[in-house]
Formats: sequence, structure tokens, C-alpha cells
Amino acid sequence: MNEPIKIAIAEDHTVMRKGIIALIESFGNFKVIIDGIHGRDLIEKIKSSKELPDVVILDINMPVMNGYEAAALIRENWPEMKILALSMINEEFSVVKMLRSGANGYIVKDCKPLELKNALLGVHKDSFYHSELVTSKLLYELLTNNNTAHNISAKEMDFLSFCCTDLTYKEIAAKMNVSPRTIDDYRDSVFKKLKIKSRTALAIFSMKMGLCDPNQS
Repeated sequence: MNEPIKIAIAEDHTVMRKGIIALIESFGNFKVIIDGIHGRDLIEKIKSSKELPDVVILDINMPVMNGYEAAALIRENWPEMKILALSMINEEFSVVKMLRSGANGYIVKDCKPLELKNALLGVHKDSFYHSELVTSKLLYELLTNNNTAHNISAKEMDFLSFCCTDLTYKEIAAKMNVSPRTIDDYRDSVFKKLKIKSRTALAIFSMKMGLCDPNQS
């Protein structure tokens, strides 16, 4: 029998955390070795653990240290660990921010058990997991090294650099000193060139192309 996939989880709601642990261990070939009540608690336990997890599950909204902060620290200190974000939030800005922070996948808490299992296997085996917000084909195309600029103009590149921030399209228009209609045109043009349809996908492509300023909010 193969060695079990070692899991760590940070979730501040005890009932939810214990329920997720029980569910994961019911799948077979998974072992939850560390659990924490927030990001800092989890990281301290990882530091003192004799064995490191293969996959870390992070809730996004936690006290003391949230999922974004914890993901960034884990990526900095243990780059080989895979990170799966788990949240009640099903919204593109959250996906983008977690990906920027180092997450390999993202699912919502009301997902079916099979999706959680597939997500854990996906980030462990393939280094990423897709949800309905980001398809596997899209992630493969955007995260592999086979991309070019796809004839994207300089102005569209500027637009893309803002797509992995928390700015709305209207706020991006103000930053670029153009009208919201012009931003819509940039967006639609890039959607067509990249054959994508979501802000999340724009952000992933922007990160892949190195267009995101880590100091941008």
C-alpha cells in the first residue's frame, strides 16, 4: 500500500475542522497530521512537527493570521508543500488573491465530498486543482511555459497588470485614465485572444506573464 498523503488544515471553527478531518480520513490513503485554529497556529505546529504535510488546507477568513498570509509564509518556507484554499467565499477576487499568495487550488466549503477528495489528489499529483471558476485546460495553458503574448497590445498588457489586484474594472479605468467603456474593450479583446471568459483567468495569465506587481493591492 502506498504511503498516505499527509494533510494539515487550518480552520478556526472547531466543528467544521473536525468534520473535515473525519471526512478526509474516511477517503482512505489520507492522514491528517496537523490541525490548527488559525494560520499562525498551523505554521507553528508545522515548524515543530517531525513530519511535514504534503498538502495544506487553509481557510481564508481566520483570526490572528488569515489564509492569504499563511499561504504566503508556507510558500516562502516550504515551497514544496501544496496549498488548497477552502472557503465559504465563491468570488473571483478571493481566488485571485489566494493564487497570488501561493495556493495551488481553491474550493468552497459547500462542495461535495468527492470534490474535496479530487482537489486533494489534484494539488498533490498535478500541483493544481481547478473548480468551476477555472477549468483544468485553462490552468494548464496558462501555467505551463508554452505561452506567448498572443499579440496583446501594450495597453492591454497594462490592463492585465491590474487584473490580479482587488481593483474593480471601473477603478482600473481610473488608474489608466481611460473610460470604463475602453476597459470593457480591453477586457473583451483579451478574452477573445486568450479564449477565456473570467477575471480569474485574466489574473492567472497576468501572473504567468510576470505582469503583477507584488506590492500592488
